[in-house]
Amino acid sequence: MKFELLHTDNSSNARAGLITTDHGEIETPIFMPVGTVGSVKAVQMYELKEDIKAQIILGNTYHLYLRPGLDVLEQAGGLPKFNGWNKPMLTDSGGFQVFSLSDIRKLTEQGAEFRSHIDGSKHFFTPEKVMDIQRIIGADIIMAFDECTPGDADYTYAKQSLDLTERWLDRCITRFGETECPYGYKQSLFPIVQGCVYPDLRKRAAENVAAKEADGNAIGGLAVGEPKEQMFEMIEIVNDILPKDKPRYLMGVGTPADLLDSIERGVDMFDCIMPTRNGRNGQIFTKNGIMNMRNNRWKDDFSPIEEDGASVVDTLYSRAYLRHLLNAKEILGLQIASIHNLAFYMWLVKEARKHIIAGTFSAWKPGMMENITRRL
Repeated sequence: MKFELLHTDNSSNARAGLITTDHGEIETPIFMPVGTVGSVKAVQMYELKEDIKAQIILGNTYHLYLRPGLDVLEQAGGLPKFNGWNKPMLTDSGGFQVFSLSDIRKLTEQGAEFRSHIDGSKHFFTPEKVMDIQRIIGADIIMAFDECTPGDADYTYAKQSLDLTERWLDRCITRFGETECPYGYKQSLFPIVQGCVYPDLRKRAAENVAAKEADGNAIGGLAVGEPKEQMFEMIEIVNDILPKDKPRYLMGVGTPADLLDSIERGVDMFDCIMPTRNGRNGQIFTKNGIMNMRNNRWKDDFSPIEEDGASVVDTLYSRAYLRHLLNAKEILGLQIASIHNLAFYMWLVKEARKHIIAGTFSAWKPGMMENITRRL
């Protein structure tokens, strides 16, 4: 994988870059739609490519390991062959999912024992096994196995968790170096910076990760319950240390405003279930604010969903029609809302990139922030 840093904003740490993988290029800053079980919920691959214009999507190791299983994925030639996505792909390590199963998992030095949320069957993830699983899934970018520390963890727990994550990282790197992609293309391993909301732990973690000289680096364990101010403080601490010539991936974040605030602080890559999950629940993000499409005020509003929206669905359907579909629990409503929100997220990061390159990001951001956070 290759990363070129093309432009940096004069008044902030916002960056525009280009990632090149064996499956294509990714213009940063970038948002990655989440395809947890090999699909982005309610969205077809041709819609992701042609309408939403996604450049990279994310798959989840925990879920794909359980269903459809590694035997199916290996026979198919990897997830890209299985689901028809022939562009870049990233897999997370499953760490967040495993550790969110706090009542049905057990953590040891060796790894994590957990029970499937599907049938209760027992499984064991080690750093080595997670590397092997992600090799078989076949993503271009794979993540190190870590413990996602809760946002409200006390210092003692956060330090012990980071200690374990760092030991696991060394094992991930060793195993990754001993293996190859079974499908003949290159894969890159990203370490993950943890440390909860404690500046000294985040600094230590970032220095350790930077020393690994990986192709890119991730920031994990944020947006998990801590105040926004602390999240941004941790991002700033970490990005002051992580190498500038490598992409920085903020995991699981966030709202449109979170994206712009994080881009301003030097983040390059994002993923989040928010655009599709919130869309399925009737929340629509637009350039002029946030709409709850289940509200009665849209009942007889026959104007387009968004007059100058980023997707074909925005002018094809009216607000009244989308409200009707969502309230009637029609599947088409979930599809339209998901497509619209993903296209908006892609538009937003593309606009940010455009302004970074033009040198106008810091002037453009305040007005855009005011618009996209407005409640309509």
